[in-house]
Amino acid sequence: MRIAMIGTGYVGLVSGVCFSDFGHDVVCVDKDPDKIARLLKGEVPIYEPGLDALLAKNAAAGRLTFTTDLAEAVAGAEAVFIAVGTPTRRGDGHADLSYVMAAAAEIGRSLTGYAVVVTKSTVPVGTNRKVAEAIRAANPQAEFDVASNPEFLREGAAIDDFMRPDRVVVGVESERARKVMAELYRPLSLRDFPVIYTGLESAEMIKYAANAFLATKITFINEIAALCERVGADVKAVSKGIGMDGRIGAKFLHAGPGYGGSCFPKDTRALARIGQDHAVPMQIVETVIKVNDEIKRRMIDKITDLCDGVLRDKTIAVLGVTFKPNTDDMRDAPSLTIVPALVGAGARVRVSDPQGRREGETLLPGVKWMDDPYQAATGADLLVMLTEWNEFRALDLAKVARKMAQPRLADLRNVYDRAEVKAAGFTHYDGVGR
Repeated sequence: MRIAMIGTGYVGLVSGVCFSDFGHDVVCVDKDPDKIARLLKGEVPIYEPGLDALLAKNAAAGRLTFTTDLAEAVAGAEAVFIAVGTPTRRGDGHADLSYVMAAAAEIGRSLTGYAVVVTKSTVPVGTNRKVAEAIRAANPQAEFDVASNPEFLREGAAIDDFMRPDRVVVGVESERARKVMAELYRPLSLRDFPVIYTGLESAEMIKYAANAFLATKITFINEIAALCERVGADVKAVSKGIGMDGRIGAKFLHAGPGYGGSCFPKDTRALARIGQDHAVPMQIVETVIKVNDEIKRRMIDKITDLCDGVLRDKTIAVLGVTFKPNTDDMRDAPSLTIVPALVGAGARVRVSDPQGRREGETLLPGVKWMDDPYQAATGADLLVMLTEWNEFRALDLAKVARKMAQPRLADLRNVYDRAEVKAAGFTHYDGVGR
């Protein structure tokens, strides 16, 4: 099939490359000529393990191309995906749909025959009907259906998530659109991965409900962690004990400095606003948002306590600033709250991150970037484990301790065991919920 993918951000690029690997002909569209020029040369503008090799393979096979010309890409396409950004709108918490609606209008003007216009972007309930209205307004003669196909891609594992999904959710209203979507995902159906068909509104709600539930699990275990610290329990043991219950599950029960990233923060805020707009307050979700912000501030207090209550003139080495490992994404990362607070309090902050420097140099002014964790730790008064990259999971702790002015560790991801850290020569250790 011929596919046009509008938007080459994280979702659009990964989806376009993976669809081309299914054997479809995919044209990825972006208005940024520099980004398209890089993609045409095989350069991937985001960090996602395995994406560069998959892109090169399918581009070489002629199934994957890139352009700035939306009309050219849409003409003759059987499916047109909208995969543009829906950031939180400044001031009111709503998802900003301006990019989605602009894309819909341009698609409408460019359609040359029947196509299914598929919203891949995360959008509030009711958006797909607005997309249809925008297309009709731009081209009353357009022959099309709309479909909702939310993404469930984890950064750092996106290719596997696309190729081996827990489920594919498709919201459609016509049998013709359903057949097109079924053909698009036929390679997955043949391998018995579930494709769930729903109405438009249900598909839109599934995305928000899923992300809100996962954000709630993270926030719940972080609250339990705070209580564990007061009563002498170990949150890692608690997480294991409750996670083995099949009704609960072990995933997303790892205590830490709060959730971040491109999805959970904006999607929980958007769902809370949707509830307010329809007079059905999402009280649990609203509390999750509030508590997650408090957790980040609690981490600052933990760091301050390890510095004997004074951050000024202390040298602090921070390991990891992306919101999670295996990505260069820093959107709403805990580091964006924690690190500026340390700098603002007068600390000298050194940072080491395998992929975070490109964005971090702009987002985290006042820090010094180091090439590796040992360099960052040299002469430091405190080491802070903030993002659990594999490179940071197997440090030579004795070597780190020898390099530090004061061997102290704030392990905000519970990577290391207290006894192990103390045996290596650290004088102080503090984890989360332990």
